[in-house]
Amino acid sequence: MANITRIKAGSGEKQPEKKAKSSKSSKKDEKKLKNNPENGKKTPETTVKKTENKKAKKQYHLPKPILFITAPFRAIGRYLRDSWHELRQVRWTNRKTTWKIVFAVFIYTALFVAIIMLLDIFFTFIFNLILGK
Repeated sequence: MANITRIKAGSGEKQPEKKAKSSKSSKKDEKKLKNNPENGKKTPETTVKKTENKKAKKQYHLPKPILFITAPFRAIGRYLRDSWHELRQVRWTNRKTTWKIVFAVFIYTALFVAIIMLLDIFFTFIFNLILGK
């Protein structure tokens, strides 16, 4: 199989991510390791899980009342931080394209205003005929 290269956003250089070649023999070896741990030896999966759990446990250890009181402020801070990151990823249009879009909005607005006015005049005329004024 082909090597897969993963490029992370924000970094200018490629960071290759190593993938194991998928062959029948390697899959069989993985199944043997999962099913037959030799005399208490740890399989690679259990060591990965433990390192992930250690990373997940590295959080702030504040008392619950303080966590409860500061939760809205942390949420606002997280929202502002994430919004800033999203704004940095936006690809903004140039001035010429922006003005084209603005004029298109003005034209469509004028068109629909004219249509609504014509419909209003038409229905006013019809209702005046029906009511006999």
